[in-house]
Order: sequence, then structure tokens, then C-alpha cells
Amino acid sequence: EKNMKFSIVFDNYKANENLGSFWGFSCLIEDYFLFDTGSNGRALVRNMAKMGFDLNALKYLFISHPHWDHICGIDSVLDVNKMMTLFLPDSLSKLYIRDLRKLSREVKVIHENPMKLFGKYYTTGVMEPIGEQSLVIDEGEFSIVITGCAHPGIVNIVKRAINMLNKPVLYALGGFHLMRSDEEEIISVVKQLKTLGVEYVTPTHCSGDLAIEIFKAQYGENYIPGGVGRVIEF
Repeated sequence: EKNMKFSIVFDNYKANENLGSFWGFSCLIEDYFLFDTGSNGRALVRNMAKMGFDLNALKYLFISHPHWDHICGIDSVLDVNKMMTLFLPDSLSKLYIRDLRKLSREVKVIHENPMKLFGKYYTTGVMEPIGEQSLVIDEGEFSIVITGCAHPGIVNIVKRAINMLNKPVLYALGGFHLMRSDEEEIISVVKQLKTLGVEYVTPTHCSGDLAIEIFKAQYGENYIPGGVGRVIEF
């Protein structure tokens, strides 16, 4: 039974040739919750329009961490829709957070403690290094983790998600930040994720070509490809 929809609206990998592809990541959850905004707001807005999504339908924006390739589309999104609730990591500049309060319905600043955002959505809390939060979705029997870049380590993020909700993480999607890792390191990450119970993966954005190939080989049919334009029903 599939009851979640994830649409990758910004990625440096392409699943749809008609969409703009630049360095960065953004994923639309259901049709109202935007995770990160990529590196180019105009491209993000065009991609979403081409994929048939309405920016005015967005209610929430979750920003994983303060790097340019995840936040540069914020202005373009808020330019169209000022009625959003923003979940921002405390690693963002205080001046930037102050400005974003003026441009949105409300801002919630996330600190280091895991917490419930609303409904079935939780944050891992801001993790070091570089102050990154990841999104955890409670699906009852299991949870789903979405990462921007996984700077704190995808294994650490999954472990925290398991401890938070006391249930397995079945699916991990997003940037796994393995583009500078060698084969040995990547295989170790795959083994640890499998041991932790992660059954499905979508490594994209900064995961790196080698990691994507290895995950594909190791996960087989349970490897779900990413790339801008990909719509995943889970």
C-alpha cells in the first residue's frame, strides 16, 4: 500500500530531459511540503511548473542546512507564496532568519533536539558538523528519512531517526554525501544501512556516481533512482 508521494523538483541528476538540472537538491513531499530549494530559484520554479505543481499550494518549507545548493531557491519560492511555515536550522545566519520572518507566515527555528513538526513529520534536530537537520516521516510501522546532504553521515542520521521514534527506517532518500568516498567506505555504509534495516534507498544529489552504482548493485530492485523529475510513490 503506497501512501506517500515524493517528487524531486531539483537535482544535479536528471530523470526528465525537459527539466533544468543544476547542482543542488529539492524534493516536494505530497504536494504541499517542500524540502530544500536547490541552488537556482528560477530553475526550481520552472521545474515545478513543468511538473504541474502549484507553488501557492505549498504550506511548509523545510531547510536542511545553510549551504547555497539547498537555500538559493528560497527567495523565488517566497516571492510567489508568502503563506508558508518555514522550519529552519539554527545554523542559518541570524540576520537571514530575521529577514525570512518578514517574507513568510511564520518561522520555526530548529535546534539540536529532535522534535515533532506537525502530523507525522519530525526533525532529527540540527546535527554536527555544519548544522544539518533531516526530515523523519512516521508511517506507523516504520519511518522514512529524507536528507539534504547528510553531512553528519547517513548512518548517524538513520540511527538517530530509529532512536527518536523507536521504529525501523525503511526508506532513505536524498543526498548521502559520499562523492569523496572510496569503494571500501561506500560498501561499509551500505552494509551498516542494511544492518539497521533500511530496505529501500534513493541516493542522489551529492551521493556521487560511484556510490550510486554501488547502491544500485547492492540494493537491486530496492534501489529507487533519483534525479530531477522523478516522482516516487512509496
